Amino acid sequence: MRSPGLNNMQNYTFQMNYDEQSVTITGYVGDEADIVIPGVLAGKTVTILFDKLFAGRSEIRSIVFPDSITDFGEFLFDGCDGLRHMKLPESLRNLWGYTFARCGLEEITLPDEVTAIPPYAFKDCKNLKRVQCGAGLRKIHAWAFGGCDSLTELLHGPGTEVSPEAFERNSRILKIPGI
Repeated sequence: MRSPGLNNMQNYTFQMNYDEQSVTITGYVGDEADIVIPGVLAGKTVTILFDKLFAGRSEIRSIVFPDSITDFGEFLFDGCDGLRHMKLPESLRNLWGYTFARCGLEEITLPDEVTAIPPYAFKDCKNLKRVQCGAGLRKIHAWAFGGCDSLTELLHGPGTEVSPEAFERNSRILKIPGI
């Protein structure tokens, strides 16, 4: 399905989720620097942003999320090098592989509901300096921050399991347990 023009140049395609009460945004057409993700499409709550939705969109500078998003797909923001900061929705629970790969983020705070950072989630985020993990984080997988050359600060709880390979090619990381 296709959404009507929500903003001047933003249209989304979407599909119904299995619960038939919510939808996944599967496509985006637009060229704006500031994106507003709708919370409802066709009368259904938006819960998932699917793979590669904004991949390669260097013009994106900011994104506003509804507080209904639970999942970020693979390569969602891959190559969004103009994207420096974003406030993630508190409802976010799952990141898929390569979610933020090669994007321009400088710092990020993960909500408490996120329990794991998957492999390659922040792969080659060259500007990423600081990551604040929520209280619910239990696992940081191998290569999650591979190639994040500027990363010097990762704040996480004492119960978080961190793979020894989480920071591939990054000798500068300063791990600080405790939130």
